[in-house]
Amino acid sequence: MESSQGPMDSIKLWPPGHSTRLLLIDRMVKNLTTPSILSRKYGLLSKEEAEEDAKQIESAAFVAATQHFEKEPGSDGGSAVQVYAKESSKLVVEFVKAGPKQKEDNETIPEMIASDHENVFDISRGRRAFIDAEEAKELLKPLKDTGNKFTKICFSNRSFGLPAAHVAAVILSSVKDQLTEVDLSDIVSRRPGPEAVEVMKMFSSALEGSQLNYLNLSNNALGEKGVRAFGGLLRSQGNLVELCLMNAGITPEAAKAICELIPSTSKLKILHFHHNMTGDEGAIAISQLLKGSPNLVDFRCSSTRIGSVGGIALAEALKTCTLLRKLDIRDNMFGPKPGIALSHTLSTLANLTEIYLSYLNLENEATIAVANALKESNSILEIMELAGNNITSEAANALADCILSKKHSLTRINLSENEMKDAGAVVIGNALQDEFGRLCVVDLSTNGIRRGGAMALAKAVVGKSGFRLLNINGNFLSYKGIEVVREIFKNFPCMLGPLDENDPHGEAEDEDDGD
Repeated sequence: MESSQGPMDSIKLWPPGHSTRLLLIDRMVKNLTTPSILSRKYGLLSKEEAEEDAKQIESAAFVAATQHFEKEPGSDGGSAVQVYAKESSKLVVEFVKAGPKQKEDNETIPEMIASDHENVFDISRGRRAFIDAEEAKELLKPLKDTGNKFTKICFSNRSFGLPAAHVAAVILSSVKDQLTEVDLSDIVSRRPGPEAVEVMKMFSSALEGSQLNYLNLSNNALGEKGVRAFGGLLRSQGNLVELCLMNAGITPEAAKAICELIPSTSKLKILHFHHNMTGDEGAIAISQLLKGSPNLVDFRCSSTRIGSVGGIALAEALKTCTLLRKLDIRDNMFGPKPGIALSHTLSTLANLTEIYLSYLNLENEATIAVANALKESNSILEIMELAGNNITSEAANALADCILSKKHSLTRINLSENEMKDAGAVVIGNALQDEFGRLCVVDLSTNGIRRGGAMALAKAVVGKSGFRLLNINGNFLSYKGIEVVREIFKNFPCMLGPLDENDPHGEAEDEDDGD
């Protein structure tokens, strides 16, 4: 029975637990290091800077919220939580606008671009900015030094116009034979289309004939014109090990051009196509690359607007990639049929350690097929993500069997934003009671779970050696249910994620539920 005092008297929302504060810091680090409209203007922070800034932001927001809370005696802390969130958001924007930390003015340009490794030449540090011919001459001067040992270059985060590109092209052509890794991501930001294409052609001509292991053309809004502008460079690359084309405007036509231009992908190990407008036709073209890439170990084709036809083409082509260890095709419009096609491929991927299949609209049928295929495979799976796939408790037994079959290797399980509800959560919780040697994170947030399902999950993971976080936020836990779960974790509070987004009124809860 609920206390006669009522739920609002039985739980305080402020102060937040240690795990909640750490989770906020982790989220801010991710936000500060993820490309965005603001970061494109002010510069992207390194992970080290972001971690330092996030700790400062959280500490300042916590102090502000605590001061607010102390001014409202008798409050449940709800308004303090709002202050905490608003202050954090405001400070994140301020830190992003401040941009990456700059070196002292008295440092010379070569010192600004110097790397810990003498073979790496990197001008991407500092604020994202246009570069003119004079600055290009100064920045790139070390590349002209006789006997320099640079084999890896990064020109990212500098927007080249034609004069600067001409300077760079002359210098690059003189060192192209010694280069093995080239990062030309984000080199024409905010340049007019025709100028950007000409700049790409100049870089391509300068580097044509180089034998690269790594090529990154991400964040350049290429489209088919941009891809063909790099045609000379791409046509000469038959030994690529890693190719990155993320957020690069890879339309269906651009994808076909890439497939046409690159002579061989037989040595390719890493292929990344995140955040493009590839669509089904583009996916069919990419599938041809996959069929010629037997050594691929890491394939990412997430957020690329691929539907059922393209999804099936990719699933079939992946049968060639028997060495694949990491597969990330999340956030596409597959539907169940590509998921079923993929399940037939998974039996051939014995080396798979990470699989990201979130937001593909797989539904129960394809989820069950995928889970059964993973269970029967010999893969040593470490990470399994199936968030946002309209999965209900109907698929819970198959998922539980799959999870149990990988209990010696799984480190992270993400089934968030589905419809598992209590019935599914209990099945998963029962499976998790077994011994899991490496399990760190379980996420079943936003699944319509009430007290019974939450308790089953909590009891299954609490106190497990090495376990770090159970996320069951965004569910339908009453205030009493939250108290019960927190009581289970009273000796391991850091293992439980925040519960502040649960909706106690989202679904009726029997008084004896979970007792």
